[in-house]
Amino acid sequence: MSDWKPVRPSETSPPPVQALDRLLATPARRERVTHVEVVPARQGRRAAWPDWVPEPLVNRLVPAGIEAPWEHQAEAAAHARDGRSVIIATGTASGKSLAYLMPAVAAAHEDGSVLYLAPTKALAADQLRALRALRLTRVRAATYDGDTPPDERTWIRQHANYVLTNPDMLHRGILPGHGRWSGFLRRLRYVIVDEAHGYRGVFGSHVAQILRRLRRVCARYGTSPVFVLASATTAEPAVTASRLTGLDVTAVTADASPRGATTFALWEPPLTDLRGEGGAPVRRAATAETADLLADLVVEGVQTLAFVRSRRGAESVSLGARRVLAEVEPGLADRVAAYRAGYLAEDRRALEAALRGRELVGLATTNALELGVDVSGLDAVIVCGWPGTRASLWQQAGRAGRTGRDALAVLVARDDPLDTYLVHHPEAIFGTPVEATVLDPGNPYVLEPHLCAAAAELPLTEQDLGLFGPETAALLADLVRRGLLRRRPSGWYWTRRERATDLADLRGSGGAPVQVVEAGTGRLLGTVDEPSAHTTVHAGAVYLHQGETYLVEVLDLDDSVALVSAAEPDYSTNARDVTDIRILETFRSTSWGAATLHFGSVEVTRQVVAYQMRRQPSGTVLGEKPLDLPPRTLRTRAVWWTLPSPDLAEADLAGAAHAAEHASIGLLPLFATCDRWDIGGVSTALHPDTGLLTVFVYDGHEGGAGFAERGYSDAAGWLRATRLAIAACECEAGCPSCIQSPKCGNGNEPLSKQGALDLLAELLAEAPG
Repeated sequence: MSDWKPVRPSETSPPPVQALDRLLATPARRERVTHVEVVPARQGRRAAWPDWVPEPLVNRLVPAGIEAPWEHQAEAAAHARDGRSVIIATGTASGKSLAYLMPAVAAAHEDGSVLYLAPTKALAADQLRALRALRLTRVRAATYDGDTPPDERTWIRQHANYVLTNPDMLHRGILPGHGRWSGFLRRLRYVIVDEAHGYRGVFGSHVAQILRRLRRVCARYGTSPVFVLASATTAEPAVTASRLTGLDVTAVTADASPRGATTFALWEPPLTDLRGEGGAPVRRAATAETADLLADLVVEGVQTLAFVRSRRGAESVSLGARRVLAEVEPGLADRVAAYRAGYLAEDRRALEAALRGRELVGLATTNALELGVDVSGLDAVIVCGWPGTRASLWQQAGRAGRTGRDALAVLVARDDPLDTYLVHHPEAIFGTPVEATVLDPGNPYVLEPHLCAAAAELPLTEQDLGLFGPETAALLADLVRRGLLRRRPSGWYWTRRERATDLADLRGSGGAPVQVVEAGTGRLLGTVDEPSAHTTVHAGAVYLHQGETYLVEVLDLDDSVALVSAAEPDYSTNARDVTDIRILETFRSTSWGAATLHFGSVEVTRQVVAYQMRRQPSGTVLGEKPLDLPPRTLRTRAVWWTLPSPDLAEADLAGAAHAAEHASIGLLPLFATCDRWDIGGVSTALHPDTGLLTVFVYDGHEGGAGFAERGYSDAAGWLRATRLAIAACECEAGCPSCIQSPKCGNGNEPLSKQGALDLLAELLAEAPG
């Protein structure tokens, strides 16, 4: 415990602050808090309604309590109205929607049309509800997505002037059939890109190319729409928005909205008496700690969201909280639920409605809800494990106190190098700028399928080459050579009968999602993306859904289905794999004395070969069973460093390199908008391509996502933080808080904590800065 400052309750204290005091009523609980930060309240600054805003909109908003726009809303709306593309990058609940609503409604009143893009169907549906609640007769709004009935789609194409959709439907449904949208596109004034900070990595790179295709099709119909982007606070928002849209974009970042105070606690679960791999001490699981906190807050009547990293984790937190409540307040157990991607649409909508109506007091969710629903009136947020970026942390924490009331936020650390580092270094969270969003629209594995899709929409011409990027000409030549495009005097044409849009895997899932089906009933429980299926729904895996436990009987990758049966095992399962890496090309290198740092292209081959069964909650290994799954090959980009055989006294070089690899993967998210699940690593005491001790960290997406490149650019700071995190850990020989990894395919063997410290010291001896 370093900086705990208890907030004393009073009769006027808001319930969340009182609840924190009650959570910390015992010394054992207080010792888990490493820091409390009070983010002060802020007064709002109003601006006048612009004279061009339609009177019906003002007449609807003023009685609802929106007397006038905040200054940042008015500024962003003015840029859009004047024809300048703009990004408004302000905090959660700062009213970004009004900034684009004003020019959008004005356009609808002037016979223009508006296209709204959200990263999820849920957010688009939520926006539609808000629009319809305004009862603006001139605004004919509708969602157009995979849930839209066929008979409604024709009406929307012909009559709607405010269409809400997502990048997937724009890619697969709207752009390929642009002729049926000609009337809408001829009148298109604004394209609204909501939650723009979510468009990062490979997904963001795909969306960047979809937006270029949209601009190209719009030009065919004589329009050049203004882009209005809404984002959580990020570094360099104008630069990111320009990379996303291909246009010059103005940024509005000064948040003029009022906020209540937020009490933000950093929480480290206690060490247990259990011992893990190699006898390492084991902390209580963050999910178990979060479940207890969620239950406590529900008992206090504090409506709380618990953000959890994984689908399984969200289910586990919900189940744990319900179990606690069933013992202490049985009537409250049914007021806690889980929400995650993979649920059926009707189940998601029912949960969203129950949360808005406060029928649910506690909800454990993945970031499907972070980007999904505009929830208001929440009292507290628990973030179970570092969410990957500071931007995501503040986005999630900002879900509390959204009506201007004071709020509580708690970050519960996982037993993980980055989480442990952050709860003991609060300066790395508070008062530190958020990260810049990383995306790479020029990734050839992203750009190629979109060139094919663009050619299928309208033949590509020489004038189009600059739109898609400098790599376009070389890629077009290769696509012609492979027979995907045909070159004619008038341009490049798509040659195949199949849909060109099927070539692009927007979400980076790597194939058709695997359906999880209950064997006895045929009931569809949910879906899992194909790469994750190898590790989560392999034969013998324990699978959680809505608090129920299932065992996987069969994984059929050919038919993309996993058959499961209800069960209550007393163990969990963890997949084990083997990974090989081959260097294809080195793009950049720099020397640090005897050490050399590289960035380039690699080929990674990974195969899940077995799974372990671990008794819960002790984590004791009960046994291991082999699996026969096909290898997966990934061509991507990596940062790697080499050293001549270091003189490390009796150190196990392989264990030292392996430990340094794990810890560096854990710390890279401090320097790039990624988390450890976006990246992978390989280490070896003697790599065949270098002839030296080599440690690789690679992007876990085909063609790369920009994370490894950011690691190369910030290598000295990144690797110094890595060494500091290992050195500061209180364990003796290494533990999950420093060098062990939850996703290690080798069962965290071999590892050498002291060897990693010595190895990194030698690596950094002549590093810059």
